Amino acid sequence: MIDQITEPLLLSMSFIRALFERTFMQRALITGILVGFLAPLIGSFVVIKRLSMIADTLSHFTLAGLSIGLFLLNIIGLPIGDPLYIGMIFAVSGALLIEALRSYYRNYKEISMPIVISLGTALSALFISLSGGFTSTVYNYLFGSILTVSRQFIYIITITTFIVILLIVSFYKKIVIVSFDESYARLLGINVKVFQFVTTIILGLVIALAIETVGVLLVSSLMIIPVAAAMKIGRSFKNTLIIAILFSEASVILGLWLSYVAGIPSGATIVLFNISILILVVIFKKLFSIQRVRNKQEADVY
Repeated sequence: MIDQITEPLLLSMSFIRALFERTFMQRALITGILVGFLAPLIGSFVVIKRLSMIADTLSHFTLAGLSIGLFLLNIIGLPIGDPLYIGMIFAVSGALLIEALRSYYRNYKEISMPIVISLGTALSALFISLSGGFTSTVYNYLFGSILTVSRQFIYIITITTFIVILLIVSFYKKIVIVSFDESYARLLGINVKVFQFVTTIILGLVIALAIETVGVLLVSSLMIIPVAAAMKIGRSFKNTLIIAILFSEASVILGLWLSYVAGIPSGATIVLFNISILILVVIFKKLFSIQRVRNKQEADVY
């Protein structure tokens, strides 16, 4: 009985010790905190624009770039470095392609994402096959590998985070107006195309970087689910934004802890904590609503 109580405590202490002693754990924690901040921050604006599926679309298109990078590196032998760079180029290109298709199909804007995701999936399947099939590297791309991020990746995501914060702090009101109502933004004299271009590039970069954390198949969950939970209790957009980031950071830290203690994939664990928070928020919100109705009925009686 004592062993059953002390073992989880010892593993938790081991996790804390590992954060101080092991470089790969420190890198994983830094990456998780930065991605946990960026993903819901950008995801909030994505949800406002009703483009929740764009994260899933761009992640698949990024996978095409990653698989092409693997093909160039392993089969052709080109010294391209990390395939992530090719993936980032594809992520930005995919985001710009979506915007171009949305402008072309003005009355059917949603058609842009199935087109891009189909192209990305087809290219991924082709070049994964040409690169040697389903390997451990491809598996990491699909489900994330936060424990293996490099120091160079830390530099890239830190610089990206700094740029995103700088842009949002400088142009917060304009970005919100453009996200909520493009027509009204034009009336105010805001250059909507410039803002869309910049935010599209940032969106692509964040998705490409988030793939290192939770993988292609789960990256949209990291961006959208914390926002969905925060929307149930946030009283304003800024309030919702802050709550979404807090939920995301909690999921990242708890996910890293549980994956270390239980020896299970970190990306999936992080997303499952996100979903658990969403479920708890929905349940408590429902219970609170029921209790409020009962209190009102009792007040009306008396």
